[in-house]
Amino acid sequence: MAVVSIPTTWSSALVTSSSVSSSKLANLSSLQCQPHLPTPRTAGLTYRRSKRSSLPIVAAKKQTFSSLDDLLEKAEKPVLVDFYATWCGPCQFMGPILNEVSVSMGDSIQVVKIDTEKYPEIANKYSIEALPTFILFKDGKPCDRFEGAMTANQLIQRIEGTLANP
Repeated sequence: MAVVSIPTTWSSALVTSSSVSSSKLANLSSLQCQPHLPTPRTAGLTYRRSKRSSLPIVAAKKQTFSSLDDLLEKAEKPVLVDFYATWCGPCQFMGPILNEVSVSMGDSIQVVKIDTEKYPEIANKYSIEALPTFILFKDGKPCDRFEGAMTANQLIQRIEGTLANP
């Protein structure tokens, strides 16, 4: 079953052959009709209002470091770096998921996002070739690297599994 968003009003001013006889249509050569728009029922679709999940909003801390290396050296906890681009669909998909992971893992991890378009030198340093790419740093050194979108549970399991192994 497909789920679609449907506008609240549908045009009811459509002219169909059943509402106007063919002789009248012949006389109205300048008549312009809108194409017939399917209704949800005739298209076999259903719709529902979206329910927003109530995740707590995490206030992003904007911090300034002279470099990523500086941030990694001064980090007191593991750092998950998300290399992304604003035009990347899967990267946009990961935004709320990273928020959820940050909330779930609390103070056990720090999440940092780096826009590869603004900081290509950092992306080159870490050989970023696909987006999104995640690198998990522990004690200032990369300990895991993975690419692609995933669910919050998958991401949490990956991070916890990596941090559990010395």
